[in-house]
Amino acid sequence: MSKERLYIFDTTLRDGAQTQGVDFSIDDKEKIASALDNLGVDYIEGGWPGANPTDTEFFQKKHNFKNSKLTCFGMTKRSGRSAENDTGLSALMNSNTPAVCLVGKTWDFHVDVALGITNEENLENIGESTKHFVKAKKEFLFDAEHFFDGYKANSKYALSCIKAAYDQGARWIVLCDTNGGTLPHEVSNIVSEVSKVVPGKNLGIHAHNDTGNAVANSLAAVLSGARQIQGTINGLGERCGNANLMSLIPTFFLKKDFSSKFEIGIKSNNIKNLTECSRLLDEILNRKPNQHLPYVGAAAFSHKGGLHVSAVQKDPKTYEHINPEDVGNTRNIVVSDQSGKSNIISRLKKYSN
Repeated sequence: MSKERLYIFDTTLRDGAQTQGVDFSIDDKEKIASALDNLGVDYIEGGWPGANPTDTEFFQKKHNFKNSKLTCFGMTKRSGRSAENDTGLSALMNSNTPAVCLVGKTWDFHVDVALGITNEENLENIGESTKHFVKAKKEFLFDAEHFFDGYKANSKYALSCIKAAYDQGARWIVLCDTNGGTLPHEVSNIVSEVSKVVPGKNLGIHAHNDTGNAVANSLAAVLSGARQIQGTINGLGERCGNANLMSLIPTFFLKKDFSSKFEIGIKSNNIKNLTECSRLLDEILNRKPNQHLPYVGAAAFSHKGGLHVSAVQKDPKTYEHINPEDVGNTRNIVVSDQSGKSNIISRLKKYSN
C-alpha cells in the first residue's frame, strides 16, 4: 500500500519570532534556516518582507537551499486598491521566493471588528490576492486565520473564505487555530467536514498551544485529512507557543499509526539531528534548554533511582517509548548520593532488545 505524503512547514523565523524576548538577527535567521534545510523540512517561512528591516534584508539575500522551499509571508490586499497596486503584495512579489503564504480573516467577527469591512469585501480581497500570485506562477498558501473559531461561529462564511482562495488556484488552505482554544475532538470534526469542500491533499493545520493541545490538534488534523503541518522548533511562538515540530516530526516517523500510513520528506538519518536542531535554537536565543521537552529534552530519557533504574538496566523498553538515539538524544541513569544530591552516573547508549 502506497503511503500518503505529509509536508512539514516550519515557521520559526516568522511566527516563532513573535515570541516575547525573541529578536532574530540576520545571522541568527541564516543559521536556523540552514539547520532546517539540512534537516529536510519542506517549507521554511522566512518572515514578512517589508514588515521590518531584518526580514526585508533576509529576503534580499540569495538562499541556495537543497531541500526546503523558502516561503515569504504577508496579508491579503487591502480594500479599495487592486492586488497589482498593493504595496504589501509588491514586497512579497519582489522577494523572489517560489512560495507565498498570505493570511486572511475567516471569522466574520474579525472581519467586522478588526478589519472594519464587509464580508463581501473580505472575500474579494482573498480571491484577488490569490489570483495575483497564482498568475505569477507562485505556489500559493492561504493561512485561514481564526478558522476554527470562525467555523464554530458561522461555518458557511468561514467555508466561503477558504473557497475564495481554493477556487482561484491556492495550492494549500491552512486552517489556523489562531487563538489556540480549539480542542482535539473539535479539530477532528471540523477538518473532516472541511475536507468535503476542499480536498485533504490541499489542507494544512496551524495550531497554537494555548490549551496545551497544539501537537494533539495537529495529529488530529492529519488523521482527519490535513496533509501539511505547520509548527516551530521547540514550539516557539507568541503567548503559549506553536505546535512543536520537534515532537511532531518523530511522531510521524516513529509511531506506527502514522508511519504505516504516511511518509515525510525528512530522511531517516536526519531524524537523528532533531536534538541538535532543538538545542541550536536555544543556543542562538541564549536560553537554557527545556530539559523536559518530549523526544529531545535532556530529561526525556533520564531515569532516577529505584525500580525504574533497575528495570531500564535490564531492558530500556520498560520505561522508554523509543530508542533515544533515534532522535539524537541519550539515556541517563541518575542516582542520589548520601546527601540526597542527584548525579548522572551513566549514559547508556545501547538499546536492549
